[in-house]
Amino acid sequence: MDILVGDFESAYSQEYSLTKLTTQEYIDDPRFEVIGVAVKKNDEPTKWFSGTHEEVKHWLASFSWSNSIAVFHNAMFDASILSWKFGVTPKIVACTLSMGRALHSMEVGGSLKALAEFYGLGEKGDEVLNAKGKWRKDFTPEELNRYAAYCIQDVDLTCKLFEAMAPKFNSVEMRLISETVKMHSEPMLQLDRRVLEQHLEDVRNNKRRLLEESGLTSEDLRSDAKLAEVLKGLGVEPPTKISSRTGKEAYAFAKSDEAFKEMLEHDDPRVQAIVAARLGVKTTIEESRTERFIAIHDAGGALPVPLQYYKAMTGRWAGSDKINLQNLPRTSALKKAIVAPLGYTIVGADLSNIELRVGLAFAGQNDKLQLLGGGLDLYKDFVAPIFHVPYDEVDEGQRFIGKTSQLSLIYGTGHKKLRAAIKADPRYGTDIGEELAQSIVQAYRTEYSDVKAAWYDAGKALEAVWLDQVDEIGLGPLKLCVEGSLGIKLPSGLFMQYPQLDKTTNEEGREQWTYKQKKGRTTETVYIHPAKCFQNVIQALARCIMGEAMARISKRYRLCLTIHDACYTVVPVEEAEEVLKFIIRELKKPPVWMPDIPLDAEGGIGDNLAFKMGKVLV
Repeated sequence: MDILVGDFESAYSQEYSLTKLTTQEYIDDPRFEVIGVAVKKNDEPTKWFSGTHEEVKHWLASFSWSNSIAVFHNAMFDASILSWKFGVTPKIVACTLSMGRALHSMEVGGSLKALAEFYGLGEKGDEVLNAKGKWRKDFTPEELNRYAAYCIQDVDLTCKLFEAMAPKFNSVEMRLISETVKMHSEPMLQLDRRVLEQHLEDVRNNKRRLLEESGLTSEDLRSDAKLAEVLKGLGVEPPTKISSRTGKEAYAFAKSDEAFKEMLEHDDPRVQAIVAARLGVKTTIEESRTERFIAIHDAGGALPVPLQYYKAMTGRWAGSDKINLQNLPRTSALKKAIVAPLGYTIVGADLSNIELRVGLAFAGQNDKLQLLGGGLDLYKDFVAPIFHVPYDEVDEGQRFIGKTSQLSLIYGTGHKKLRAAIKADPRYGTDIGEELAQSIVQAYRTEYSDVKAAWYDAGKALEAVWLDQVDEIGLGPLKLCVEGSLGIKLPSGLFMQYPQLDKTTNEEGREQWTYKQKKGRTTETVYIHPAKCFQNVIQALARCIMGEAMARISKRYRLCLTIHDACYTVVPVEEAEEVLKFIIRELKKPPVWMPDIPLDAEGGIGDNLAFKMGKVLV
């Protein structure tokens, strides 16, 4: 296959730009115009072309895109232009922004300028600044020539960057990058406007009711202590930061605190409403996201899925462009509004208890892993003796307590957080009291002693990163190498990193770990502890398992969406049953690096995304 490295230069202004609009809004805007485009084919010199829309389309057709690897920096943007405006769909898409995010975003950033400087490839030009507010007709021949040189330089830098980074990615990760881009540039899902309009009305009415029922006054919302108390009562741990004024830990409730703003996307609409009120935001995330969905529908009906590959340090995807599809509440009507085209259906499946399974396997807790693999419900198994009832007589409320305990205590959660989480659930929430919460934590740490030992093992890994030493982590058959300050090497070949990891002692004399993480244009201090490190590793391994399965599935069926441990495709109705069984089989295949882990998956079929998943006989 040919390798085609490309870059589009398009018109923009103070009001009309990607800083003000989402990718889809910008490209679909009537003001959109391609000023010019540059393409480099293999080792040939980079070529530039500028002309009318039809002339650009004709020029692009001279390249064999359908049998090529197309490389862009910020491929979601360029590949979408290529597809939506010119009807061109490359066989495979590579994105140096995505690759840079996986390798260096924690320390370098993802911009072409930053990455080119980091690799010593040269400096990115700034001619684009002189193009602000200009459409093609506004350029003089000299200005257009300078813009051409600028674009050619960007393509050459992107090509060199791809050559430098590509050897660090295996075929699975390269395929995942391509599938992620194509979810946006070649969308398969559509939207139902009638459902969206009704949901928007319901959300607005519900927001007013929730704030009234909360009983919070303006004074309460301004009080950090009161707000923290309310959030804890809803099972939410308030975010904290180190105060620049006092040097001590304080609540992170300011408009500039990313962790607090992220709570606008919380699953619980009560939390959304309260955080929105504190920030002075007029709309909750559910409200603005619904409005955004309506705008997308009106632009054409299809739903371009904007996901950021490897956004989290664990390798997981994150949403973007104001419609975080990674955080759609299970019961949100937005899922009902996401539909398949006429004659097609949505097929989806997810890995069952994947973090629990991976956590037990990696910790070497084989007794519990075997029970889980044999079909035993570990939630009921754990909680039955606590409530002094037989396994078969554990009711739904008790099982919920067992589930919440299993999924949080494996990561070292203490009794206070466990108690708050159980109390906050809208279905089975109850205050189990401090004594019972403490006894549950103690029972878990006794019964799951290998998991507890794995936390300390993760602490050793942090020490190795901090001291820039080589070590390994893992008490089960799988051992991961800790390559000093590079971080923990995952089966994907990529590293889980802790940039500027540091160890200090807090006022209580306890050991305290921190590292630096980029949040937009700012750098935040993040607290970490051994059990949290163990959690990071487990989530990264679960993502590796999911990623390998998605790569295999995508060789036969295009993926239209992934949400955490689930993936979806759109297929003709008559093929749905066969496709579902295929996806389930692929999800249940253990990876070669963890061959004995008993994986399981559930799936379903529906004309919209709100279908329930269940057991599938394959």
